[in-house]
Amino acid sequence: MMQENQGQLVNKIEAVLFYLAEPVSIDFLAKTLDISKEDVLVATKSLAESLSERGVRLVVHNDEVLITTAPEYSETIEKIIKEEREKDLGKSGIETLSIIAYKGPVSKKEIEYIRGVNSQYSLRNLLLRGLIEKKNSETDMRVIGYNITADALRFLGLSHISELPEYNELRQQLDVAEEKEEDLDTANN
Repeated sequence: MMQENQGQLVNKIEAVLFYLAEPVSIDFLAKTLDISKEDVLVATKSLAESLSERGVRLVVHNDEVLITTAPEYSETIEKIIKEEREKDLGKSGIETLSIIAYKGPVSKKEIEYIRGVNSQYSLRNLLLRGLIEKKNSETDMRVIGYNITADALRFLGLSHISELPEYNELRQQLDVAEEKEEDLDTANN
């Protein structure tokens, strides 16, 4: 790989990690950027070095990479988290929680498609409050799905998810719509 391409590759990986804001597999980066795993590993090492004196770090664990805050700034981040927990969920948080409650497990991409806007802040806020949890998809380990937690049910004053208004009817409609979508995908391939 030429030197000038190395810098561009490092920047592309940084952009992908920043945008997704969740662990990303080396394989996903290689496929997305149309490069070899070895090139990804070299570029992530370079990215880690360039971030080492900044407010964020690159974490590599179990063949996944993630940009996270630097540990020396944890006190500052904890202060922000505390302030966020004390705020109301707001309209975007309630919308996101509702989508996850009725459709979960649901990916970030699906949530953003339904809402029509970036939902990273709402997801982070709900995760910090313990109202949702991340779970790898059973069909595609690269996809992270979100589910509501028992704390969310308690927060909503429910003892079971089916106590949500019209839950069973909406769930059936969603299941039928997903089956039709899968049938269309199969027919088109």
